[in-house]
Amino acid sequence: MKNLPLVSYREVFKNRKRILENPLPFHKENFDLLGDTFRVKVSPTTSVVFTRDAKMIRHILQRNHKKYEKSPLQTKDLAKYIGHGLLTSNGDHWRKHRRMVQPAFHKKKLKGLLGIMQKAIRSELKRILPNATQDVFPLMGDLTFQVVARSLFSRDDIQDEMAELQHITETNQKMLIKEMRQPYLKWWFRLSGEINHHLKLADKGRAVINSIVDERLERGAEKDDLLDMLLKARYEDGTAMSRRQLIDEVLILFTAGHETTANALSFTLGLLAENKEAQNKAFQEVSTVDWNSSNILENISKLQYVKQCIEEGMRLYPPAYIIDRITNMDDDFDGTFIKKNTLFLMSVYELHKHTAFWDNPDAFMPERFDPSGKKDFQEYYYPFGAGPRMCVGNNFAIYEMVMVISELLAKYEISIKDPLEINPLISLKPQAVKLHFHKR
Repeated sequence: MKNLPLVSYREVFKNRKRILENPLPFHKENFDLLGDTFRVKVSPTTSVVFTRDAKMIRHILQRNHKKYEKSPLQTKDLAKYIGHGLLTSNGDHWRKHRRMVQPAFHKKKLKGLLGIMQKAIRSELKRILPNATQDVFPLMGDLTFQVVARSLFSRDDIQDEMAELQHITETNQKMLIKEMRQPYLKWWFRLSGEINHHLKLADKGRAVINSIVDERLERGAEKDDLLDMLLKARYEDGTAMSRRQLIDEVLILFTAGHETTANALSFTLGLLAENKEAQNKAFQEVSTVDWNSSNILENISKLQYVKQCIEEGMRLYPPAYIIDRITNMDDDFDGTFIKKNTLFLMSVYELHKHTAFWDNPDAFMPERFDPSGKKDFQEYYYPFGAGPRMCVGNNFAIYEMVMVISELLAKYEISIKDPLEINPLISLKPQAVKLHFHKR
């Protein structure tokens, strides 16, 4: 790894302001200049390896995944705000909880949640103003948050609690971004009390969830929702999760479950607004479905082109645009020695636009994902990650996005004036996505 091209700490420090605002142009410049893999000196004593090498990424995530684990960026920095759940844990702790949580997201289980999801989606979409221009990004954020909240708790009378929890998670994420992009100021964040303030906010968020769990247990009513499934989940010895662990898993579902879906939805709607031909084709498909039917899953299965639009949207704008891993032991990749504790940042954003794999990579072309002529993209397409740690909620997210886009296109033709712009935080967010909704 020491023989890789190196971006010096001086160069990083010189570009610190633009990296803080948006690091992706800086990444691309170095990929174009130095190749698919290079090192970046992020401090005088620390370097990380950036890669968009498809073979190396597959090696790390799938072929040799046991030698790699989540880095302290997630297991420590992020975990201090949202706890040690699936997203932020490693080893036996992760394996035990993956086995416990995964059954809640099997397709058969999700089928029972689709009615709850549809009700939440329709309720939030009533906020759209017909024949007016509206920023859909905050709307999609609220919508996906409510979908997760109702799928977890089967309640629609906790809007105030959910609004507080949403504010806390978004505020703490902004703080974490400052810590990650300005590591040279961590001493000041601690000394000034800023980190402590955000840790107290996180405690308030945990208290919100704890009170909802208390109410559920006091009522003793069984619900066929995600919280019920988590409460019933058992370790191999028959014991249940501790309350703290339960809250950690719920926080992870909120943080990862609503935000990434909101991002993908906003980008995909913006892309459909920019591409009238694709939008019309999606509308024609949506028009063939009877949404008054009780068989929601069957309806979703009919909307193949809508799903392709979402897949292409996540290729162009992958919510998890960087995946981190650190070696837990020495490794070898194609004859290159990789020392234990080497930190990798894998650029899914760059891989999804790599000219070696994608024709006209910057164009929105949902036809790429047509099953009849679909290539095997699994070696260079990672919208939900890959390997054993692939996102547990990928089906939940796809079902939700297909339903949202279908409900919207059935009622409105959408257009957009300003081009889409990105805002890379923990996940890849858009800037304002101002759409005009023409009532059909």
